[in-house]
Amino acid sequence: MFEFINKLRLKDHSFTSRLMAAFFALACLGPLWPTYFMSSSAKLVDSVGMKFVLIPSGEFLMGNKDTALELIKDFPKYEVSQIVQLDDERPLRQVKISKDFYLGVNEVTLGQFSRFLSETNYLPESMKDGKGAYGYAKPDDQPQSADVSIFVGPAAEFSLMNTGFDQSQEHPVVNVSWNDAIAMAAWLTEKEGVRYRLPTEAEWEYACLANQQKRYSQSNHPDDLSGIGNTFDQEAASTWSPADELASDGSDGFVFTAPTGSYSANAFGVKDMLGNVSEWVADGYDPHYYYHSLLTDPQGPEVSGDKVHRGGAWNTSSLDARCASRSHAAPSGRHPTLGFRLVREAS
Repeated sequence: MFEFINKLRLKDHSFTSRLMAAFFALACLGPLWPTYFMSSSAKLVDSVGMKFVLIPSGEFLMGNKDTALELIKDFPKYEVSQIVQLDDERPLRQVKISKDFYLGVNEVTLGQFSRFLSETNYLPESMKDGKGAYGYAKPDDQPQSADVSIFVGPAAEFSLMNTGFDQSQEHPVVNVSWNDAIAMAAWLTEKEGVRYRLPTEAEWEYACLANQQKRYSQSNHPDDLSGIGNTFDQEAASTWSPADELASDGSDGFVFTAPTGSYSANAFGVKDMLGNVSEWVADGYDPHYYYHSLLTDPQGPEVSGDKVHRGGAWNTSSLDARCASRSHAAPSGRHPTLGFRLVREAS
């Protein structure tokens, strides 16, 4: 090797210097150098600025890992009936994700979704059907007949651009339907020449757990949520009168949505899987699906009703912000707590 370098030195001293510097750098990295280069190839940014990280194939335990008694003990603020009604998270089973896939590091932002709208002239369902969406209203601004839940709507005045609270271009887009998310994925597929889609429910939970097998990916304790994501805490409770006794004791720094990426990433490098906005996934909702689903790459039941959304939002309490928690809504549903993130297929 050094004889080869000596010959190169006679011809191109600068090239030899660069070559020696490269060997020196690799020697310093030692056994870490393959990881260094692999990590750079495991992340990408697409043409609209969406960041993706490669989620490796693997197996995990999908579903509720706690018994009802364990949940009753650890969530004493909740009625027993609320805990018993979590049967759609069972049975716990071993699921295999057979292919690597790229997952958005962050939820789709208002800025990214707005670019989709401007380049395609697509009309979100909240505008197309004339029904509008839901929005936040201060309790003293609500009509006497309003529901106590601080959300008003659907009303034409509310949309993804007007939620009743401040949203910058870096905040997650909300008031988008499942159908709106599918439309953006189709646009990106054509634009990039690579398939974009919503994650399956199994892919979402696998990425949320990130091989940690904990309730909140990084912790099992409800009080740790304020450092993991933007959920229902003491700040949010000040504007959210219903069930404010269920607010966590901590403070995550935000009343409503937070700019995407405001919290630390999980072990897979993904952020905001819990809290901020609940995320649409590809699957239809069937409360009994876990009893008969495939154990390799489950795609969800063949139903035409509600669609699943996962992860909870800024107003979600600790019991419903677990990685295993499931929620559902009509595919045309739009709400200030609902957004999405996308998968970009690896091959």
